[in-house]
Amino acid sequence: MTKRQIPLSRREFTKLAVTAPLLSRANPLKASASMQQNQYAGGLTDIPGIRVGHYTESLRPTGCTVVLTEAGAVAGVDVRGSAPGTSETDLLDPVKTVAKVHAVVLSGGSAFGLETAHGVMQYLEERGTGFAMGDQRVPIVPAAILYDLSLGDGKIRPGKKQGYLACKTATAGMVQEGSLGAGTGATVGKLFGLQRAMKGGIGSVSFKVGDLVVAALVAVNAVGDVRDPRSGELLAGARSQGGRELADAAEYLRTNPFGAAPASGQNSTLGVVATNARLDKVGATKVAQMSHDGYARAINPIHTSMDGDTVFALSLGEVEANLDQVGFLAAEATAQAIVRAIKTAERVSRIPTYTILKRIREGVRDR
Repeated sequence: MTKRQIPLSRREFTKLAVTAPLLSRANPLKASASMQQNQYAGGLTDIPGIRVGHYTESLRPTGCTVVLTEAGAVAGVDVRGSAPGTSETDLLDPVKTVAKVHAVVLSGGSAFGLETAHGVMQYLEERGTGFAMGDQRVPIVPAAILYDLSLGDGKIRPGKKQGYLACKTATAGMVQEGSLGAGTGATVGKLFGLQRAMKGGIGSVSFKVGDLVVAALVAVNAVGDVRDPRSGELLAGARSQGGRELADAAEYLRTNPFGAAPASGQNSTLGVVATNARLDKVGATKVAQMSHDGYARAINPIHTSMDGDTVFALSLGEVEANLDQVGFLAAEATAQAIVRAIKTAERVSRIPTYTILKRIREGVRDR
């Protein structure tokens, strides 16, 4: 088969961009795996001691993602934006007693999705994993959520059962990316509302320098647009009123008064960065802070009053490394994980993807 440049008819455009199915009943994990088998760029599971699992809801676009560190990981966190939804983040303050976490959960479902952490705790407790408290072990599971209730029936959201099932799928193998797990209902480019937005998703990237490995996993659900910081290409974001072009939110804000805004709190980009470098809680917190630079390189605007952007940082290993280099690589991995989340996203509901809009703009279809 070869591709020919054939202009899309109005009917084809409408079918491609507007009437996409809500969610396929086919296994989205398998679909994503086959799509990405020749372009995988490493991921969070390149750090020994980490397993990643997804739960993807079949009834509407939502889900959750769990990062398991059952042997324990030194952790830090940095929360920015004005509309976060988190749990157990206070424990990660360097002056707090708890030294390690046993999992991190990223979930859709807004604040309701924080319940997924209880399912992860159940899974870990059954395996005797947790912070020792007398004859009991209490799993330490920080969590953060993003808002995706506007797609489909908002009464359907991830909970305890879904968090537990995400653990059951966790693997140290290739991290599945795209429209699954916490990225299932993620969208970007909502400056003018959801009707002109595009599909976000979840992506993961790792970098290796000598013995040092640094990786990131990001669920991208932002008000702002997404740009590839390496090529400068505007990948996804708010679309023009006709839907065929990107409006460029940053340029619009530079040149136009903007009196109205989408409802606050309906966004948030969530990330987990990890390394095999040996860090204490102060170092892990610094890496989480520096990782937000990756958000700023790839998403614009970012950290707004309508976002609840959060980054968790995990240290698993004994590699001696320069803290600033770890933070630099974490920011680079974060930015590229955002790019992959957009490029691997699959169409959900009526929200077009990077791939769909690119085909529309080029006026091509397969024959």
